[in-house]
Amino acid sequence: MSAVIPPKFPVSPHGHKLYTGPLDWRQLVEWLDEDGVISNAEAQRTIARCSQVQSAQHPLVRLASVGMTRVADGRPLDIETISRWLAGRAGLSYLRIDPLKVDVGKVAESMSALYAERHKVLPVKVMPHEVVIATAEPFITDWVSEVERQSKRSVRLVVASPLEIAKFTAEFFALAKSVKAAAKAGGGSGSASFEQLVELNKSNKQLDANDQGVVQVVDWLWQYAFDQRASDIHLEPRREQGVIRFRIDGVLHPVYQLPMGVHNAMTARIKLLGRMDVVEKRRPQDGRIKTRNPRGDEIEMRLSTLPTAFGEKMVMRIFDPDTTVKSLDALGFSQHDAERWEQLVKRPYGIVLVTGPTGSGKTTTLYSTLKRLATEEVNVNTIEDPIEMIEPSFNQTQVQPHLNFDFPEGLRALMRQDPDIIMVGEIRDLATAEMAVQAALTGHLVFSTLHTNDAPSAVSRLMELGVPPYLISATLLGVLAQRLMRTLCSNCREPDENAERETLTELVKPWQISGGYRPFKPVGCVDCRMTGFRGRMGLYELLTVTEGFKEKISKEPNIDALRRQAITEGMRPLRLAGALKVAEGLTTVEEILASTPPLS
Repeated sequence: MSAVIPPKFPVSPHGHKLYTGPLDWRQLVEWLDEDGVISNAEAQRTIARCSQVQSAQHPLVRLASVGMTRVADGRPLDIETISRWLAGRAGLSYLRIDPLKVDVGKVAESMSALYAERHKVLPVKVMPHEVVIATAEPFITDWVSEVERQSKRSVRLVVASPLEIAKFTAEFFALAKSVKAAAKAGGGSGSASFEQLVELNKSNKQLDANDQGVVQVVDWLWQYAFDQRASDIHLEPRREQGVIRFRIDGVLHPVYQLPMGVHNAMTARIKLLGRMDVVEKRRPQDGRIKTRNPRGDEIEMRLSTLPTAFGEKMVMRIFDPDTTVKSLDALGFSQHDAERWEQLVKRPYGIVLVTGPTGSGKTTTLYSTLKRLATEEVNVNTIEDPIEMIEPSFNQTQVQPHLNFDFPEGLRALMRQDPDIIMVGEIRDLATAEMAVQAALTGHLVFSTLHTNDAPSAVSRLMELGVPPYLISATLLGVLAQRLMRTLCSNCREPDENAERETLTELVKPWQISGGYRPFKPVGCVDCRMTGFRGRMGLYELLTVTEGFKEKISKEPNIDALRRQAITEGMRPLRLAGALKVAEGLTTVEEILASTPPLS
């Protein structure tokens, strides 16, 4: 082969012989041997093994399936490792495709799906003067000039796994096709926000929520969110277009931009499936949908709509199907708090409160706990607004204010249902608090939530609502305050030699807690989207009501005195719990300082 690859696509930074044309598995094995990635014996075994069977697989996929091992550490060469090595051999950058960072609409504009499939390439970033294209055939470049001419942009090649290219080519172009078809069917914006009312004489053709393009876009949206580990999906109407964002590990990520007609049709489609009033757009609505993720597990989603200046905004909260069966260790409880919590929830009657801001994991903790308590011998009833997740082992009821069926009325009704354990979604007012106290006094175990910054503040909050101190002392068993912190990505975290050890030492010393101190810092890799964090874990502050604490409630019910008494009797503050997670190498000091209240 005599053709020479243009200088903008270097192939031999290390002085290797120039190569053009499609990849050949034998050539790849020779290069791996030549570069010292595999041993000569491994190369010979691989050639002998592959020669026995004909395969239409891409050479990289074929070699990855053989199970070659690296000389350096004896680990198997997977498809990503081989692709990354090939990128270096070709003098190009390697890219693991992150679909959240690809503007799918622009990708589809830069070339057709047929062209991308024929050349086994995929545009991953389109800029005004340059388009970045992923390929698994870095030595085939005869198509480059044509793309540059058609797109009027220069082309920069990167190497990616052929499996990722094939997968995302199908997904990206299918999505773009569905959106385009849906927009075409709509024939216009299909919206009438307060800024657009003067334009009602223009085309106002509404997009059918059951249009096949809309159905496909909604299906893609859900499957995509499940695949990306999203906890929430936001559909947000803006002035000119709709925006889709996912919340992943507590942080929102932009995903896609849609024509307003498509956005409205998607919202209508989801409302229809959630048994909500599709016509009503002037007031907030709630709904729920049950579907399945790619693994076939049932997924529940809670829907909420809100009228905004430019149309209806919808948020879908996704509930992990494994939430209700998580162990205390999986939730993030330390052994110290797990043992005390287990003792607390086994009490026959009284009130147990879980506090924290919205999104701190209170529902997860309560459902996980109730799931373990809901045996055949007990009757577990919940009154919620709304029901977060359907759990067969509970008897769940949703409040309906428009029918004058609120928390106090629901609790009053539950008391006549022979319950053993009652969970009240939230104590919001004195009437609900009084009913919870009454239920506890008559021999029931009551769980509920409050919005306070820490555990001792729950006592102050009940007093502010109007509950007398003597009733709090008589019924309150304990309070669990919690937060969610991001955990370091285990694939890329590195030891932090510059960590402020003194900060953690000062936090931990008063509690005489010792042990190995292993600070790590976030680095960033493709698995964590270069954030350095992957997943979240709970931080807990457990206050148990003892005789000494009851005395403080009666005689000295100020928050500082209550906090000192709780700490004396074994409560570890949230910030201390976070410091211990830092010491275990699970998170960072900065993450703890940002997510927990200060020690007072």
